Amino acid sequence: MASDRAILRIEAVSQSYDSVRWQFRNLYLDLRAGEIVAILGPNGRGKSTLLRVLAGLVKPTSGDLSLNPQTGFVPQEFSGSFAYSVLDIVLMGRARHVALFQTPSKIDIEKAMEALRATGMADYASYNVNVLSGGERQLVLIARALAGQNRILLLDEPASALDLKNQDIVLSLLGELADRDKLAIAFTTHQPNHAMAVADRTLMMLDQARIIFGATDEVMNQANLEDLYGIPVRSARLGSGDVEETVFVPVFRQRNRRGQRR
Repeated sequence: MASDRAILRIEAVSQSYDSVRWQFRNLYLDLRAGEIVAILGPNGRGKSTLLRVLAGLVKPTSGDLSLNPQTGFVPQEFSGSFAYSVLDIVLMGRARHVALFQTPSKIDIEKAMEALRATGMADYASYNVNVLSGGERQLVLIARALAGQNRILLLDEPASALDLKNQDIVLSLLGELADRDKLAIAFTTHQPNHAMAVADRTLMMLDQARIIFGATDEVMNQANLEDLYGIPVRSARLGSGDVEETVFVPVFRQRNRRGQRR
């Protein structure tokens, strides 16, 4: 159960890199322990920038922030020219727990391996991270954030490079971290069904000054998603046994060579 007390908050925050084009304006958002917030929006709307503002990596143009130093940020991808092992990458998440000029301790290594086990990547600890697939590297980045023992986890499209099975692993892991460890979690996604699967609340970034933010079951509907993405969207209730959930399907413009709708 989520706490009513916010552990991270932004109020009336606006962001522009050139004072001409605004990613968002006068945005209010709070994160609570034990809660998952999904952030949806078209490409270029400022979802990744918003996460970086929440992580303290980008200073917003204006607004008030109440940030939390115990925040782990998981980018969309990792690119490096050095041959780091998977374990080395995850140990980087322990940086604030390791004193200056000291090497990681046995406890640091144990925490890193614990995080790798949580993401199903423990068997890859000795691998060069550059030989992994994009999806595997994403799981390593999540493990790095977990190893830091953060209270807040911010993830930029954490399942975008994953197959269906690994999408399920990541979404289930986020749910466990919120319920069991009471982490406050926010993630960006282009998949409405990911929000429906795990998010308690959902933020929809329609344009620079217009958002929809509320309980996922209330704001996630056909009308709002069609407004968000500008294409027809249909919903259905699917499931088996005692498990039933709402899913959303975009209606793409599938056309044959004569330009007739199929």
